[in-house]
This record gives sequence, structure tokens and C-alpha cells, in this order.
Amino acid sequence: MRSVLKHSILAGVAAVALAAGGAHAQDYPAQPITVVVPFAAGGPTDTVARLVAQVMSEDLGQQVLVQNVGGAGGTLGAGQVAAAANDGYTLLLHHIGMSTAPSLYADLPYDAIEDFEPIGLITEVPMTIVARADFEPETLEDLIAYIQENGENITYANAGIGAASQLCGLLIMDALGVQMTEVPYQGTGPAMTDLLGGQIDMMCDQTTNTTTQIQAGEIKAYAVTSPERLDNLPDVPTTAEGGLNLEVGIWHGLYAPAGTDPAIIERLTASLQTALANETVATRFAELGTTPVTEGQATPEALADTLSSQIDLWAEVIAAAGVSAQ
Repeated sequence: MRSVLKHSILAGVAAVALAAGGAHAQDYPAQPITVVVPFAAGGPTDTVARLVAQVMSEDLGQQVLVQNVGGAGGTLGAGQVAAAANDGYTLLLHHIGMSTAPSLYADLPYDAIEDFEPIGLITEVPMTIVARADFEPETLEDLIAYIQENGENITYANAGIGAASQLCGLLIMDALGVQMTEVPYQGTGPAMTDLLGGQIDMMCDQTTNTTTQIQAGEIKAYAVTSPERLDNLPDVPTTAEGGLNLEVGIWHGLYAPAGTDPAIIERLTASLQTALANETVATRFAELGTTPVTEGQATPEALADTLSSQIDLWAEVIAAAGVSAQ
């Protein structure tokens, strides 16, 4: 009798909790949502976040605010979201660095898979190999020869350990078997400033951060890392055209803390899909050399699969390069 009573009480408590959770999800969102971007304002991931957040705000009926929490190659901001309340009001918009951090950091303060709920993929942005406007090589073929001849005399800017710009640089140096002198910055914004000023020789970064300067002739563009030339940069060849075995895109995804109500995740996924179907977002993405993912890719399942496979892929690349972060 006592056992039956105990089970009845527990069942009642579970039912109340489930009902409360359902009511909470049904009312969601009842306040502004913060999307943490783990990089400096003005960078390529920040640009993607702000375009998506604006339309999601309209769709959700609450402000979706972008908060920049830079530092430690994106792990500081990601760790902040992993430790946040799983109520759907603190999200993370991260790029490929989500999949490289597990291999780069021995003491990562979170588990990239276990501590987050995937919401959906957003876009995959090609990279561009660029240099200061007065850099000597004129073509990608010239650049390859110049790098192989000058090696460490060339300064290569990146946004720090684990940043997309650093990963692209690793792949270039690995493909050419040459080491350049890496100069890390706190974000690609400051790196671009020094590239424009001629203090740095080269950089490899997302089209979202380089297209405007390339089109204005303020920096020299040698190649895009996509399989085909980009409509907004038709005169810039692909890496394959110049004989460089390098093809990489920087994908972005949206996450919530682990344990977030599935109904909230579903609502956020639907809102993300609405944002990516928005004509203004698509147009702006196109201007930056990228496109939104399909509705089928803007799902928790697609992001989970991408993250898992990319963790495995980059583990091999990073181990071969012998790179690590503290």
C-alpha cells in the first residue's frame, strides 16, 4: 500500500512538472533572448549573427540581442553559454571553432556535444586568401612560389588559436610544406585594420569579412576556397585553379545549453528557418559571398551530425600540425 502511494505521489509530481514545463514552453519567449557570439564585434561571425537575429526578433516577438564575448579562441563565450540557465534565453552562435576546440584545448571547460543542444546550421562561408594591396605576388601561382621561397619572412595574421583565419592558415602551410610567421590578433577586425595599413602581409578569412575591401581594391585577393568562383567576386579564382589543394568552408550553427526544453528548441529552429528564408537575409548573405543553408540543414539533427563529423576531421588536421592552446 505504501509502495503504491509512493508511486502515485511521484507520478503526480512528474505530471505537475511536465505540465509546468509545457506551460513554460508555450509562453516562450516572454523576454529578450541573448545570442552570445564568442568573438569580437565587427567580425564575420558577428555579421552573420546580427543579420539572423534581426529577423528572429521579428518572428519571435521579442528582441534577440547579440552579445560579443571574445577571448580564448571562442571558448570563453561558449563556456559562458554552457553554464547558462537552460531556459532558452541564452544561446550560442559559433562557427567551425566549435569542432576544433576539443582538439586544441586540453582543459576545455565544456563538452562541445554533451553541454549543448543543437538548434540548426546557418550558413557555410568560403574563405579568401588575401594580402596587403602592395604585396609583391600578382597571382595565386606567384603567391605559392613567393611563400615557398620566403617562408617565415612572411607575416600571416589570424584571430588567434582556433579561429577560422588560423585554421585556414594551417591548411595553407600544410599544403605548401612551409611555415610562415603567424601574428595573432584579438579578432579579425583588428587584423584587417593592420592588413589595410600594410603592417601585415597576408590573411585568410571569411568572405563576410573581406568582400567589401576586395571589391574596393583596398586589399589584394588571390583565391577563394570554394569549389567554384563566387558571383560577387567573379575575378578571384578558386584555390584549385591555382594549383593549391585547399578547399574549406566555415560553417556556423546555433546552440542552446544542454537540457533546454525540446519544445523551445523546436520554436527556435522554426524561427531560425524563417530568418534564413528571409529575402533580405539571403540578399545580404549573397553580397558577402555566402548563402543560407536549406531548411533541411537548419535543424538540430543536421547540426549535430556536422559537429560530430567535423570534430573527428579537425582532430587529425590539428594533431598533424602539432598545434595546441593553453
